Amino acid sequence: MNSTIILIGPLGAGKSTVGHLLAEKLGLPQCSVDDVRWKYYEEIGYDKVLASKIAKSDQGVRGKLRYSKPFEVHVVERVLSDHSCGIIDFGASNSVYDDELLFSRVENALAPYPNVILLLPTSDPDESVEILNARLTHILKAKGEEINNELFDLNEYFIKHPSNHQLAKIVIYTKDKTPEEIRDEILQKLVQ
Repeated sequence: MNSTIILIGPLGAGKSTVGHLLAEKLGLPQCSVDDVRWKYYEEIGYDKVLASKIAKSDQGVRGKLRYSKPFEVHVVERVLSDHSCGIIDFGASNSVYDDELLFSRVENALAPYPNVILLLPTSDPDESVEILNARLTHILKAKGEEINNELFDLNEYFIKHPSNHQLAKIVIYTKDKTPEEIRDEILQKLVQ
């Protein structure tokens, strides 16, 4: 378990980028949960049509997130069982749960792993929201995608929710650091 590094945090925190740098430096495989989630969702009957209807209803993205939560717990459990050694970067919503039973399952799944690392710009939630919203705006513009306030509201929820801090065993603040500096700080703080 000590050779597994799990990165958690909100949208735009740098989990995938830093995960890639860690994997490269340590010679370990990387698993980005966002890249494999659909396979695991389908194992237990995720309904994309229903999720889309929920998102387009008055429930919006938050309603779709609520629908997805049991599936996300399954993803976390399955990814951890299938990828026992390497770098795992969670999707932003994989570490945020309002339902105590679902949160407990994720907490239990992560319990054996000493290197669960939360990436946030700063210890100030409002400043982190500001920094990550600016970063998301830049990313969306570069991709030619629509700026969606609902996405920013959702990310603020991820940033301010207590789950990430409860699950994390190490917190790395990233403001004004390059991805390489973040990687090196993680390497210094790893539990061996």
